[in-house]
Amino acid sequence: MTFSERFHEIRTGFERPFWVANITEIFERLSYYGAFASLALYLQEKLNFSTEQTGTLTGIFGGMVWFLAIFGGAVADRLGFRRALSIAYLILAVAYFLIGSIAAPWLAPVRNVVPLGLFVGFILMLPALGIALVKPCVVGTTARASKENVRSIGYSIYYTMVNIGGALGPLFASWAHRSLGVENVYRVAALSVFAAFILVIIFFREPRKAGDAPPPSIADVIRNFCVVVGNARLVLPVLAVALVLRIGLLIYPAFAAPWWIWVGLLLLVLAGISRFMWFLVIFTGYWVVFWQQYISLPGYIHAYINPNANVERILITDGLTVICLTLAVSLLTRKIQPLHAVILGTVITSLSWVILAVRPTVWGAVLSLFVLALGEITQQPPYYEYISRLAPREQQGTYMGFAFLPIGIGSLIGGWFGGTLMHHFGEVQHQPQRVWWTVTAVGMATAMLLWIYDRVVART
Repeated sequence: MTFSERFHEIRTGFERPFWVANITEIFERLSYYGAFASLALYLQEKLNFSTEQTGTLTGIFGGMVWFLAIFGGAVADRLGFRRALSIAYLILAVAYFLIGSIAAPWLAPVRNVVPLGLFVGFILMLPALGIALVKPCVVGTTARASKENVRSIGYSIYYTMVNIGGALGPLFASWAHRSLGVENVYRVAALSVFAAFILVIIFFREPRKAGDAPPPSIADVIRNFCVVVGNARLVLPVLAVALVLRIGLLIYPAFAAPWWIWVGLLLLVLAGISRFMWFLVIFTGYWVVFWQQYISLPGYIHAYINPNANVERILITDGLTVICLTLAVSLLTRKIQPLHAVILGTVITSLSWVILAVRPTVWGAVLSLFVLALGEITQQPPYYEYISRLAPREQQGTYMGFAFLPIGIGSLIGGWFGGTLMHHFGEVQHQPQRVWWTVTAVGMATAMLLWIYDRVVART
């Protein structure tokens, strides 16, 4: 097929809703990663949270999205994509505006009544309500509003849009932080998603195909959730207790459950989960390592490298690398078995932090993020391929929804973990470089456990 024929195929193969949905995805990702890039500095330097609280709150912001994504698809199908996208972008506009207004005088009556940690934690959960609807709507529109012969290209376009937004977000955050103040990063994010809302209202029309399966009910999603988890009657109450303990820490910062309670809760969860969930639990370690670029790195750079460094601009490195090198890395690793590629990507991402530990400079941080992104590119496509192979044919959608869980759990654990490390090694022992050696050790342990899983569990 000639280039002109391929171009014509692409030009005619997608309906208008495809382009509208994917363009709004740039606005959504720009807002999310811009907000994430400045969040640690905003919490610690503007709102005066401690290092540990900053880590926990940042982890909540990054983690809750991926938990709600399991149910977001069912809700979006029930509402219809146009209505769901409109509601989602309105929720996001309000949520980001509230984050930027936490210290505003008009919120003082609420701040004076509710513990500040709980108040901020609640506001940081609000964007998850919107993003959990956006994701299935955009992916679903890509499937419905594209012809069969160009659908794979449609998903590539979607992934490209995500990473364009991911790269632009920190850039816009850098400009807003320097020019308008860090709290206005979130007001710019609110304007961005409000622009997406306007685009949806004016240009988006509900994509429908003959023979579309009826949307699953929330009850169906919950039943599938319980089947995939394993012994849900044991696992879900244990997870609820863990969540209550984490919320309690936000209300009373001096409160901390003894380590043996956390170990006991972990053992109970491991005793009740399925083989598939074992894999997801192990792979959570990858995201604990990965999310430190947003949780620990900003404060580390300002405190121990250069207080005037433009952190948001440094964080562009990951998104730009993914955009530029995804195709090349995919070609180089295409013959590696999916699980082996996941293990290799975990090793590469983990070792990336050694660079920063050895060279604690701004350029050391940039190089660390570059290598980290190479690991991300290496493992991410094979990871989803591996999940699809594990899933029974009738539960592909459910399993793919669960594929996001390690991202969310990794952010929640990574927030607590990163904040604890920064406090212990940075503020107590005054050896901050040990943070990155510890993070690397967690990643290498994750790779080892994945290898054991491959040898012992996956082959039985």
